[in-house]
Amino acid sequence: MQSAFDQVQFLPRVIELDRAQPEFTRTVWDYLDNTVSPQRIATGQDKLQQVRAETAAAAARYGVPGTIVVAIWGMESNYGGNYGSTPVVDALATLGFEGRREDWARRELLAALKILDSGDIARDRMIGSWAGAMGQTQFLPSNFLAYAVDADGDGRRDIWGSMPDVVASTANFLSRSGWQAGMPWGVEVRLPAGFDYGRADMAVRQPSAQWAAEGITTMDGQPLPEFADGSVLLPAGAQGPAFLVGPNFRAVLRYNNSTNYALAVGLLAQRLGGGPDVQAPWPRNLAALSRSQIAELQTALTQRGFATGAADGVMGPATREGLRRYQRSVGLPADGYPSAEMLQRLQQP
Repeated sequence: MQSAFDQVQFLPRVIELDRAQPEFTRTVWDYLDNTVSPQRIATGQDKLQQVRAETAAAAARYGVPGTIVVAIWGMESNYGGNYGSTPVVDALATLGFEGRREDWARRELLAALKILDSGDIARDRMIGSWAGAMGQTQFLPSNFLAYAVDADGDGRRDIWGSMPDVVASTANFLSRSGWQAGMPWGVEVRLPAGFDYGRADMAVRQPSAQWAAEGITTMDGQPLPEFADGSVLLPAGAQGPAFLVGPNFRAVLRYNNSTNYALAVGLLAQRLGGGPDVQAPWPRNLAALSRSQIAELQTALTQRGFATGAADGVMGPATREGLRRYQRSVGLPADGYPSAEMLQRLQQP
C-alpha cells in the first residue's frame, strides 16, 4: 500500500475542475440531444451485439437487461472510448489534501488503496476521471469494493479491460440498488386535462392503477406498467413531455443522482432495443436559466414569502417547492419549472 504513494503527484488541474461551477445550465432537451444522439444509438446497437454473451449472462444472474447496461456504458465512457486518463490515487490524494470535499476524498482514497492491496488492478492501470471515477462504467472506489464482480474467473475484478467484469459489475450495482427484473424503467404518458402539475414529483408515489384512474394513459394506448409506486416526471415542466417512472428509474438514480441522467439512460436503452424516441415535443423555445439567474429567482421568491433556502443558483427541492407555491398563488400550472418568463414575472414590482 505504501508503494501507491511512492510517485504520488499533486494535480492542480483536479482542484481547478473541482472548484469550477459552470455558470450556464443546460436544458434537458439539449442534454438528451447530446447523450442520446443518433451516433450513440447506432454505435450502441453495434456494441450490444459485440457483448451479447456478457449481457445475457448478467441478465440471467442479476435481472438487468443488456440494453440498460450498454446504455450506462455509453453514457459513462462512450462505450469505453473515453474513461479518463487521470491516475485515481493522485486525483483522490489531491482532493483529500486541498479540496472542498476533503472527508469524502479521503474515504474514497482509502477504498482505492484497498483495491490495489487486493491485486485487482495495478496502480498504473488504475485510471479514471479527475474526480476519481474509474473504468468503463465509472465506479467510485467505494462502489467498486461494494459491487465489482470477477465474472471472467481470472481472480481479479477488472472494470477497465474485462468486458465480462464491466457488464456484470454494472448489472450487480443496479440489482443491489433495487432493480426489479422484468419491469421497465418508465414510459412516456399523456396527462389528463386539469392534472395538478404539483404532483409531478419523484417524492409523490402511488400505484399505476391509481394514476390510470386519474386519467393518465400511455402514448400508444397500452396499459401502464404495473408499478406499485410510480411517479410522474415532467423534466421540462408543464409544456414538455411527461413520463411515469418506477423503481428501476430510481435504481439508475442511485448510479447517478440526476433525473436528466436517469432519463437519458432509460431513453438510450429504449432506442438500443428498437423502441421509440420521445413523442411529445420539447419546448425548445424556452431558454435555460444560468446559475446567477436561478439565484435571482430564489431571491425573488423568498422576498415574496415563498422560502427557497439559500440563493445558491441550484434548483433543489426547496426551490422547486417554493416556485410551485408561488405558481399556485397566481393561478399558474404548478410545475416548478424555472423559466425566463417566470423570473421576469417575479421581478416585476
